[in-house]
Amino acid sequence: MIYNYSELLKKKSRKEIETLVLNKKLYKLETGIYSDTLVGDDLVVYSKKYKSSIVTMESAFYYYVTDVVPTVTTLATLSNARKIKNKNVKQYYVPKGRFESGKVLERVKDGSFYIYDKERLLVELVRNKNKMSLEYYKEIIRNYRAISDKLNFRKVDKYLKLYKNEDNLSNIIWNEVL
Repeated sequence: MIYNYSELLKKKSRKEIETLVLNKKLYKLETGIYSDTLVGDDLVVYSKKYKSSIVTMESAFYYYVTDVVPTVTTLATLSNARKIKNKNVKQYYVPKGRFESGKVLERVKDGSFYIYDKERLLVELVRNKNKMSLEYYKEIIRNYRAISDKLNFRKVDKYLKLYKNEDNLSNIIWNEVL
């Protein structure tokens, strides 16, 4: 399980935490982030560290639809959020009106994290297709085609309405995924 420092302080004193770390019964993964095991799930670690973030783009595609391992963890934050100064994190700034749309809680062995659902990510994929390699884009589209019968296209339509170029994005999705 992964904990932030304030969660640990509710159960243990500072001295007890230090002792657990020294005795290797608790591991410090990042500043303020601890785990029962030496290695923690990056999605949980960075979601704990950056509490108001949502897993998006490359990390979310890896979680849902591709086997391409991202080089960094990709997180969405509000557009007025402080810059994340961590070389292992790529930050996407999202306006307040779009930030919560499609946010879901995923529970895994190490804890939980917020991530955008597959439908929201499909819209983000199409919006950002020119910012990624064509090969990577095609692989993800191919994988979305394989799961298209499981997607909720009412949600896709709802997310498309958040953008000015809704009709263009919609045409791309219908032509490339269905």
